[in-house]
Amino acid sequence: MQQILPRVLVVDDEANQRTALASMISNWGYETQCAADGEEALARIEEFKPSVIVTDLMMPRMDGPTLLRRLADIDGSPPAIMLTAFGNIETAIEMVHNLGAYWFLEKPLQPGALRVLLKRAIQHGRLEAENQRLGRQLSSQGVLGEMVGASAGMREAFLLINQVAPTSATVLITGESGTGKELAARAIHRLSPRASGPFLALNCAALPETLIESELFGSEKGAYTGAVERRSGCFELAGGGTLLLDEIGDMPLATQSKLLRVLEDRKVRRLGGSKEIEVDVRVLASTNADLHDAIAEGRFREDLFFRLNVFQVHLPPLRDRFDDLDPLCAAMLPEMNSRHGCSVGGISPAAFALLEAHQWPGNVRELRNALERAVILAGKGDIQPEHLPRFNAGGRDVTASPPPADGVQLAIGTTIDQAERALIDATVRHTEGNRTRAAAILGISIKTLFNKLKEYESGGRS
Repeated sequence: MQQILPRVLVVDDEANQRTALASMISNWGYETQCAADGEEALARIEEFKPSVIVTDLMMPRMDGPTLLRRLADIDGSPPAIMLTAFGNIETAIEMVHNLGAYWFLEKPLQPGALRVLLKRAIQHGRLEAENQRLGRQLSSQGVLGEMVGASAGMREAFLLINQVAPTSATVLITGESGTGKELAARAIHRLSPRASGPFLALNCAALPETLIESELFGSEKGAYTGAVERRSGCFELAGGGTLLLDEIGDMPLATQSKLLRVLEDRKVRRLGGSKEIEVDVRVLASTNADLHDAIAEGRFREDLFFRLNVFQVHLPPLRDRFDDLDPLCAAMLPEMNSRHGCSVGGISPAAFALLEAHQWPGNVRELRNALERAVILAGKGDIQPEHLPRFNAGGRDVTASPPPADGVQLAIGTTIDQAERALIDATVRHTEGNRTRAAAILGISIKTLFNKLKEYESGGRS
């Protein structure tokens, strides 16, 4: 497959300078074209589709500022780097602030500086294009990354995510368990200038107090029993990227004070170490708890709350966004079909009525689990009421749950071994020989299923 090179359009009215500049940029691995002024540059943009434009400030016919104004009217126009002679710095800065130039460089050019700027400008252009694509997707489909929803609450959350993602602000993501807080964090990372860097998530509730600090800050050899080598923590591992501190409300108080210092100083000290290490990490935090209550009860530091709560994004519970049930199911079914080798086409009206009647205390995570089970049980066709869990609403069983037509009937006196074999045989028939799906329905590993079928074939049990 042929590699597609980034494209640079060089705009300068002096032929020798633009030729030399284009040749140097080509040697760095870019495809280049030249234009003698802004008017010629506009004519070339549509056909050449440059990734970035390097343009002189002063040119005949159409100068650099006029070119920038024209580029601002073009949807998806590439970023522009302005070249300026000594004495035009104030004008160049104005181009950046008022006309949207990516940055400027003084003449004579420093090749190293231009090379770095080209890389950054191209990355910036790709991020802008991705933001525009996701914005169009959001407006037309109610989708942001892996998140789905067209309800008022989700539209507000998507808008906030799009606004805060390109910044470096710390974000606190709130919402009940299962509402998709980590997905929101991943969307912020993906839409940020750090998208090419790592994304790490640390669940503060899943680690004992003795381990959480080493996970966050790292440790030196011999710092504690079992520390047999130097170990980098999440702040170091997420360098240049994003770190999500999930369920921040469960972080021990002693660790909270150390985290606050790291957020303020941007430096960490490994456990057992004496040297401070500078870190470049954007921190996001999430919680399903009311941190105001935790502060009042003395379980969470107020100063840390204010440091984390620079910008807040709240995800509503599923019971407050029932309008999103249909698009959520439509988004999940193809993925589940692919994962389990099924061909479920949709959800029957009777089954969907049961989904609408349920209050979903586990939110989108509970919906995903219910649909995954239903897809495995149905295998093909549409999901029916009997494929869903036995939901309970207000103490009333809301499922019809009729016995499946291909169920297993056992006579009194059937042994456990015989019942097990009958159930396995019936399930394999139900899946039309798909043993992976059969094992999933039975709740056993594929290896266990193969062993049992082999045993039955050899006549080992009856």
